[in-house]
Amino acid sequence: MARKMLIDGELDKTSEQEIHYDFDLFVIGAGSGGVRASRFSAQNGAKVGICELPFHPISSEEVGGVGGTCVIRGCVPKKILVYGASFGPELEDARNYGWEVNERVDFNWKKLLHKKTEEIVRLNGVYKRLLANAGVKLFEGEGKVVGPNEVEVIQLDGTKISYSAKHILIATGSRAQRPGIPGQELAITSDEALSLEELPKRAIVYGGGYIAVEFASIWRGMGAIVDLCFRKELPLRGFDDEMRAVVARNLEGRGVNLHPRTSITELVKTDNGIKVRTDHGEELIADVVLLATGRAPNTKRLNLESVGVELDKKTGAVKVDAYSRTNLPSIWAIGDVTNRMNLTPVALMEGTCFAKTVFGGQPTKPDHDNVPCAVFCIPPLSVVGLSEEQAIEQANGDVLVFTSTFNPMKNTVSGRLEKTIMKLIVDAETDKVLGASMCGPDAPEIMQGIAIAIKCGATKEQFDSTVGIHPSAAEEFVTMRSVTRRVSAGKPKKNL
Repeated sequence: MARKMLIDGELDKTSEQEIHYDFDLFVIGAGSGGVRASRFSAQNGAKVGICELPFHPISSEEVGGVGGTCVIRGCVPKKILVYGASFGPELEDARNYGWEVNERVDFNWKKLLHKKTEEIVRLNGVYKRLLANAGVKLFEGEGKVVGPNEVEVIQLDGTKISYSAKHILIATGSRAQRPGIPGQELAITSDEALSLEELPKRAIVYGGGYIAVEFASIWRGMGAIVDLCFRKELPLRGFDDEMRAVVARNLEGRGVNLHPRTSITELVKTDNGIKVRTDHGEELIADVVLLATGRAPNTKRLNLESVGVELDKKTGAVKVDAYSRTNLPSIWAIGDVTNRMNLTPVALMEGTCFAKTVFGGQPTKPDHDNVPCAVFCIPPLSVVGLSEEQAIEQANGDVLVFTSTFNPMKNTVSGRLEKTIMKLIVDAETDKVLGASMCGPDAPEIMQGIAIAIKCGATKEQFDSTVGIHPSAAEEFVTMRSVTRRVSAGKPKKNL
């Protein structure tokens, strides 16, 4: 296949010569983004090959699996555990709704783990079938780039086979990182946390990001004693500060022990468990210590720099332009490996845009503005658009902040003391809604609809003119009439 295409008005010179390649496209990494790009490219007539490491729930440099992090050791199994952890508190709440729950309620961790594994094995098969049905050739093994148009696949038996490709797409995602703490080998990452043989009775989580607060919620919901240590004053750096405070309050309200402005300095194995020392002189004991201090682009074994692909010197991320193209015209990259916006749906969008650009004759840039996301702590947080702090920093004029804090209707009977909070950020001059956030039950389900409105440029007046669904929490987003505060642009913010 030799197509000419336009990118920013310039002819793609690499497509002018008729050269025979084994594949029009070869993809390294069969996660969400890689599978999407492969399928859609094949549907546009491309001959596509893709390689992925053999399946295993716990990722390493030797194993992985079709479906990638999200399906096998990320979003999907995590959400299954969140569901499992939610039933404990739900059973407590049910008593005031008339349900006579026996005093002894047992939780079978191994059963849930088995069900989780069954589901990710099923999904691994689904993704393989999606590739096969699209005509994509799947190779099981480790892929390396050995030239601008050549990929080497190291098969399970060690055999190395090279394939030529007109275009190469890197979609290898990211991997959990371990901080350089003495004794860090005693701890686990999120990979292992999803496949523990035994549910810990005492757990320490180190980190303030979404993975950290989610696992703190999961283990606490299942009855474990949980300590959460993080370096900032509040967890979830980068999110709206007011919502971060709500998440912290909810975690404490559900029994998680918070240790803000705390760093772990050492882990020591003892007869009673793992001793954790902090920079405040504290000593904590746990059965499991989870290091959730970040992830890094998975580029170390791809041989990219040797063939001239530029990587970010600090993170190792693949540098790409607005169309996901590297400095080498034949090599592209999407998803977490580019470290742009590390979310599964974003990788899917980037994969779709890649296929349109390269094989669909429709040069398309992925749009990273107003991307909604959720943190599946219990209860969850979900946001779209600008936080209050971002709006103040970016706005040319005043910013209007609308908030609603209320006791969810369910809690009025159950007796659970946990407020839901919603927030809208509005440009005072244009009336355009710049951002929305919610922490409370069903927040991600509600925010997906709000995201459409914000993506379409909805104004606060249009929100106000929309009739609410009653009784629901979601209706609060269209009934916030009074301004909570008006903030002038550029007002300095406190670093939390």
